[in-house]
Amino acid sequence: MPADRASLTLVTVPCLQDNYAFLLHDPATGETALVDAPEAGPIRAELDRRGWRLGTILITHHHDDHIQGVAALRDGARVIGNAADAHRLPPLDLAVTPGQTLQICGEEVEVLDTPGHTVGHISYHFPRSALAFTADTLMALGCGRLFEGTAEQMWASLLRLRSLPPHTLICSGHEYTQSNARFALTVDPDNSALQQRAEAVRQARERGQPTVPSRLSEELATNPFLRADLPGMKARMGMEGATDAAVFAAIRAAKDRF
Repeated sequence: MPADRASLTLVTVPCLQDNYAFLLHDPATGETALVDAPEAGPIRAELDRRGWRLGTILITHHHDDHIQGVAALRDGARVIGNAADAHRLPPLDLAVTPGQTLQICGEEVEVLDTPGHTVGHISYHFPRSALAFTADTLMALGCGRLFEGTAEQMWASLLRLRSLPPHTLICSGHEYTQSNARFALTVDPDNSALQQRAEAVRQARERGQPTVPSRLSEELATNPFLRADLPGMKARMGMEGATDAAVFAAIRAAKDRF
């Protein structure tokens, strides 16, 4: 679904079974960028349908379901990824480090360090258009599994993303929202905003509509992984005296068993 964000056009492209890629297009310059490449076919079809030529591919992390379409799509496009993970990413034209600022589609882009799901995971923040591409770190009503990083790393990453402006649109990598909502209700059952969102998500999925992207303000109100430091959440987890990271770890472990 296309959505105009300031000067950029954002297109969410469903890929594979439940992945999302994102195309960004600057109408003023004709520049087009892609965030992650789960598979080439649907992305190329969307580019062809719109008459766009891909100029930049931004990679968030090394998992196959985010990079396996890069080789087929690059065709002159520059590929950007984390220098620390270059050994397990497709060949990079530009290796970046967290804290670096890029120019993409006429906008400044902040490279954010967001390890936890993997140790080399990065996210891309477009402040002017209020877009954050968080892939498998912060998801709609969830967060990624801790395949490589620690709970402390992931909690720090979520705090980093939580500090972005509330109106930021969170562009995450998977359509997991309905299952995430079912879990969230088990640890935050009295949250009326969560109850309403879970029902809205159910209805959207029944209509075949995507639930990604989502607004950060909505995640702040309903996503239990962003709320691990709240006294009410600690009380519900029976962890009133625990550290914030420990409570987050317990919520993540509960989701892994769910």
